[in-house]
Amino acid sequence: MQETRIVSYKDLIVWQKSMDLAVEIYRLTEDFPKTEMYGLTSQMRRSVISIASNIAEGKTRGTKRDYRSFVVIAFASGAELETQIELAKRLFFDQNFNFEKIDLLLGEIMRMLNSLKYKLAI
Repeated sequence: MQETRIVSYKDLIVWQKSMDLAVEIYRLTEDFPKTEMYGLTSQMRRSVISIASNIAEGKTRGTKRDYRSFVVIAFASGAELETQIELAKRLFFDQNFNFEKIDLLLGEIMRMLNSLKYKLAI
């Protein structure tokens, strides 16, 4: 089995999936009520951007300790986004928003970040 070499943060599957999630969050929030433009929409977009951004910054810092710290921050941003998604589901339960793809992708990212966090602690 050939091992894939990680040269850049862009090679990390967790970063790639985080970027996919960002696109999905932007698409979802585009249809949120305009009254949420500076509230929940803005907050969800900042949280999702923070996940991929912190993975990228941590990977380029150069030390395992710094990398782990940024992975922990990315994980926390994911938890923040999970909370915001739950609020959106409660607020807009009657508006036919589809959260299924987002829930699956975020769950996968959170598991990957959690695993990476523990691998970097060793």
